[in-house]
Amino acid sequence: MARKLRMGMVGGGRGAFIGGVHRIAAAIDQEIELVCGAFSSDPEKSRLSGEDFYLPPNRVYGSYEDMILKEKELPEGERMDFISIVTPNHVHFGPAKLALQHGFHVVCDKPLAFNVDEAEQLVRLVEETGLVFALTHNYTGYPMVKQAKAMVRDGKLGKIRKIVVEYPQGWLADKKEDTDNKQASWRSDPAKSGMGGAMGDIGTHAENLAEYVTGLKITEVCADLTSYVEGRRLDDDANILLHFEEGAKGVLHCSQIAVGEENGLNIRVWGETGGLEWHQEEPNTLIYKRHEQPAIIYRTGVGELDPAAVAATRIPPAGHPEGYLEAFANIYKNFAATVRAKMDGREPTAIESDFPTVRDGLRGMRFVEVVVENSRRSEKWSRV
Repeated sequence: MARKLRMGMVGGGRGAFIGGVHRIAAAIDQEIELVCGAFSSDPEKSRLSGEDFYLPPNRVYGSYEDMILKEKELPEGERMDFISIVTPNHVHFGPAKLALQHGFHVVCDKPLAFNVDEAEQLVRLVEETGLVFALTHNYTGYPMVKQAKAMVRDGKLGKIRKIVVEYPQGWLADKKEDTDNKQASWRSDPAKSGMGGAMGDIGTHAENLAEYVTGLKITEVCADLTSYVEGRRLDDDANILLHFEEGAKGVLHCSQIAVGEENGLNIRVWGETGGLEWHQEEPNTLIYKRHEQPAIIYRTGVGELDPAAVAATRIPPAGHPEGYLEAFANIYKNFAATVRAKMDGREPTAIESDFPTVRDGLRGMRFVEVVVENSRRSEKWSRV
């Protein structure tokens, strides 16, 4: 297929943070072009946003329903190929469901939906239609995260014993939702964010990263969630003990009241013969630790790395940082390659299909639900 994939966007208009991230990431590899959008629930704001992106007025819509239905009526050579959903959590399910029902592939910002029931409906729709669905757990896109996954898979650590994953932030240490901070406002509102605060916002990133790197599913949790800021309706701090498949155990900590922290996502994994350590704020470095031997430093773009890590690396020579936007772009790149494979009538390769899917999204929703419920109970452990 000798053309770019055509993207329609839901949300992400003027003043939005994550919409700009998605547009930049989708454009990095020149595989995708933005052709239309419903950029706001306010039709006038959507129109003005379309002007910002130099889109023709007839491809800028006042609602996602209008966009999906009218794009479906266009000739196949003009209509969008997929939608990218970059709205607050409570507006993920509607456009995703309608797009799948009308034959459009989907990229959706995490979480997958507002609750588990909605998530399960989307899983069924994806499986019934055979369409491609990517969820932007973007931290899995880093080259050194893919290298870590490959090393665990190839037995470099031996049998996994312990996983510690953390995501501390400090931006909600005071009650920003009472100001004009739009990001704080919807994230702290149960009607828009869902049942989880910090747990649903960043805790699911930590959960997804732990399962992605180790290949092990979480089976049980023992959770303690807290709302430290007076009057806040959702948790802003979480501490969770984890049981994984095959006997591994772990700890997940996430917080948005960790004063002074920025985006400190990190993971440490220990097996019988070795360990790994990776920090999102130092993304080009992966530390491989061995028993009573010097640690080995792996660097993005240096030496012999796993093919998945190589495929996720763009910038030669080594030493130029590849960060958040590039990791996001790797989700879009692999999604686009998988869509192209389907259009060309072939099966995508393992590297092309290496991105979070609708089923990862369902696991994340179930994880948040179980964690929140467990934190309210007196019993110690709950099964995921």
